[in-house]
Amino acid sequence: MPYQNIDATLSAADIQAIEDDINAIKQKLPFLVTLTSDERKSLFKTGASRLSLIVDTAGIAQDFPNIFPPSFNITAFLRDVELFQKLNELKLKVDSLASQVDDTCLAVGSEAAKEALQVKDYAEAAVDTVPGLRPLVERIGQHFERSRTPAAAPEPKP
Repeated sequence: MPYQNIDATLSAADIQAIEDDINAIKQKLPFLVTLTSDERKSLFKTGASRLSLIVDTAGIAQDFPNIFPPSFNITAFLRDVELFQKLNELKLKVDSLASQVDDTCLAVGSEAAKEALQVKDYAEAAVDTVPGLRPLVERIGQHFERSRTPAAAPEPKP
């Protein structure tokens, strides 16, 4: 659907239902982990391009179990392959939803910012005639003040 002005609301009940659904999803995935930056760097990278490698080797493990030493747990490997495939499918859907939420947030935020500038202009025009408006206009004006610390001048190139 092409972007148009968004005019929508989310009720407190809808927000609660969405949060409950997110929590239900988390409960269905109790094995999720949070990796540190160092852990992420140290792991073998996988993704859609590696999926075919993983699936092909799973076929070998299923069809030729006798080539593996007893220390290699074929059943655990096949469970990992299946879970990886299922999580990849879910990840595509979650990523798509996250992208839509992000784009909508950007669009609505832009709309709200443009409208906020209009409110600022109307308030500034009415500041001398509406009692009590001046402190609010001054507070809004603080958002537009530039830092009084001058930026460091770039060093001359030799």
